[in-house]
Amino acid sequence: MPGKPASALTPRQLGAIGEDVVAHYLGERGMVVLDRNWRGRDGEVDIVAHCPPDTLVVVEVKTRSGVGFGTPVLAVTAAKYARLRRLAAQWAAAHECRTSEIRIDVVGVLVSRSGRVREIDHVEGAFV
Repeated sequence: MPGKPASALTPRQLGAIGEDVVAHYLGERGMVVLDRNWRGRDGEVDIVAHCPPDTLVVVEVKTRSGVGFGTPVLAVTAAKYARLRRLAAQWAAAHECRTSEIRIDVVGVLVSRSGRVREIDHVEGAFV
Protein backbone atom coordinates (compact mmCIF):
# COMPACT_ATOMS: atom_id res chain seq x y z
CA MET A 1 0.00 0.00 0.00
CA PRO A 2 2.52 2.56 -1.06
CA GLY A 3 1.59 6.09 -0.21
CA LYS A 4 -0.88 5.21 2.53
CA PRO A 5 0.32 6.55 5.89
CA ALA A 6 1.42 3.78 8.28
CA SER A 7 -0.78 5.31 10.98
CA ALA A 8 -3.78 4.68 8.69
CA LEU A 9 -2.91 1.02 8.13
CA THR A 10 -4.73 -1.63 10.12
CA PRO A 11 -2.54 -4.03 12.10
CA ARG A 12 -3.36 -6.76 9.57
CA GLN A 13 -2.29 -4.54 6.64
CA LEU A 14 0.90 -3.51 8.43
CA GLY A 15 1.69 -7.18 9.15
CA ALA A 16 1.05 -8.19 5.52
CA ILE A 17 3.42 -5.48 4.29
CA GLY A 18 6.11 -6.74 6.67
CA GLU A 19 5.67 -10.37 5.65
CA ASP A 20 5.85 -9.50 1.94
CA VAL A 21 9.01 -7.46 2.51
CA VAL A 22 10.63 -10.24 4.55
CA ALA A 23 9.75 -12.96 2.02
CA HIS A 24 11.49 -10.90 -0.67
CA TYR A 25 14.41 -10.12 1.66
CA LEU A 26 14.95 -13.82 2.46
CA GLY A 27 14.87 -14.73 -1.24
CA GLU A 28 17.55 -12.13 -1.96
CA ARG A 29 19.72 -13.88 0.62
CA GLY A 30 19.44 -17.30 -1.02
CA MET A 31 16.63 -18.75 1.06
CA VAL A 32 13.62 -20.42 -0.53
CA VAL A 33 10.24 -19.60 1.02
CA LEU A 34 8.38 -22.89 1.44
CA ASP A 35 5.24 -21.68 3.20
CA ARG A 36 3.55 -18.56 4.53
CA ASN A 37 0.93 -18.15 7.23
CA TRP A 38 0.83 -21.87 7.98
CA ARG A 39 -1.53 -22.82 10.80
CA GLY A 40 -0.81 -25.67 13.19
CA ARG A 41 -2.33 -26.81 16.47
CA ASP A 42 -0.42 -24.18 18.44
CA GLY A 43 -0.93 -21.16 16.19
CA GLU A 44 0.52 -19.70 13.01
CA VAL A 45 3.97 -19.53 11.46
CA ASP A 46 4.58 -16.39 9.40
CA ILE A 47 7.20 -17.85 7.04
CA VAL A 48 8.89 -21.22 6.65
CA ALA A 49 12.01 -21.20 4.49
CA HIS A 50 14.86 -23.45 3.42
CA CYS A 51 18.36 -22.12 3.98
CA PRO A 52 21.03 -24.05 2.08
CA PRO A 53 22.54 -26.45 2.58
CA ASP A 54 20.02 -28.19 4.88
CA THR A 55 18.36 -25.86 7.40
CA LEU A 56 14.64 -25.37 7.89
CA VAL A 57 14.02 -21.82 9.10
CA VAL A 58 10.85 -20.75 10.87
CA VAL A 59 10.58 -16.97 10.66
CA GLU A 60 8.57 -14.77 12.98
CA VAL A 61 7.95 -11.37 11.40
CA LYS A 62 7.18 -8.36 13.59
CA THR A 63 6.25 -5.13 11.84
CA ARG A 64 5.84 -1.79 13.59
CA SER A 65 5.39 1.81 12.56
CA GLY A 66 7.42 3.08 15.51
CA VAL A 67 9.48 2.03 18.50
CA GLY A 68 7.33 3.56 21.23
CA PHE A 69 6.84 0.10 22.70
CA GLY A 70 10.35 -1.12 21.84
CA THR A 71 11.83 -2.49 18.65
CA PRO A 72 9.82 -5.09 16.74
CA VAL A 73 12.31 -7.87 17.52
CA LEU A 74 11.88 -7.33 21.26
CA ALA A 75 8.18 -8.19 20.94
CA VAL A 76 9.02 -11.90 20.60
CA THR A 77 8.94 -13.39 24.08
CA ALA A 78 10.28 -16.69 25.40
CA ALA A 79 6.69 -18.02 25.41
CA LYS A 80 6.31 -17.13 21.73
CA TYR A 81 9.64 -18.81 20.99
CA ALA A 82 8.46 -22.00 22.73
CA ARG A 83 5.29 -21.94 20.61
CA LEU A 84 7.38 -21.41 17.45
CA ARG A 85 9.52 -24.44 18.32
CA ARG A 86 6.38 -26.58 18.64
CA LEU A 87 5.02 -25.19 15.38
CA ALA A 88 8.33 -25.87 13.61
CA ALA A 89 8.11 -29.53 14.66
CA GLN A 90 4.45 -29.67 13.57
CA TRP A 91 5.28 -28.17 10.16
CA ALA A 92 8.18 -30.57 9.63
CA ALA A 93 6.00 -33.57 10.55
CA ALA A 94 3.08 -32.42 8.37
CA HIS A 95 5.38 -31.99 5.38
CA GLU A 96 7.52 -35.08 6.05
CA CYS A 97 10.52 -32.79 6.15
CA ARG A 98 13.85 -34.35 6.99
CA THR A 99 16.48 -31.77 7.77
CA SER A 100 19.69 -31.60 9.75
CA GLU A 101 18.77 -28.36 11.50
CA ILE A 102 15.73 -26.28 12.41
CA ARG A 103 16.35 -22.64 13.24
CA ILE A 104 14.04 -19.92 14.55
CA ASP A 105 14.69 -16.45 13.15
CA VAL A 106 13.00 -13.19 14.06
CA VAL A 107 12.79 -10.36 11.55
CA GLY A 108 11.67 -6.94 12.67
CA VAL A 109 10.44 -4.42 10.12
CA LEU A 110 10.01 -0.71 10.78
CA VAL A 111 7.70 1.15 8.42
CA SER A 112 7.67 4.96 8.20
CA ARG A 113 4.53 7.08 8.40
CA SER A 114 4.64 7.35 4.60
CA GLY A 115 4.37 3.54 4.36
CA ARG A 116 7.99 2.98 3.33
CA VAL A 117 10.23 0.35 4.91
CA ARG A 118 12.80 2.12 7.09
CA GLU A 119 14.63 -0.81 8.61
CA ILE A 120 14.87 -4.60 8.55
CA ASP A 121 16.47 -6.27 11.57
CA HIS A 122 17.14 -10.00 10.98
CA VAL A 123 18.15 -12.04 14.01
CA GLU A 124 19.22 -15.52 12.95
CA GLY A 125 18.80 -18.18 15.62
CA ALA A 126 17.17 -15.58 17.83
CA PHE A 127 16.98 -17.77 20.93
CA VAL A 128 20.21 -19.75 20.77
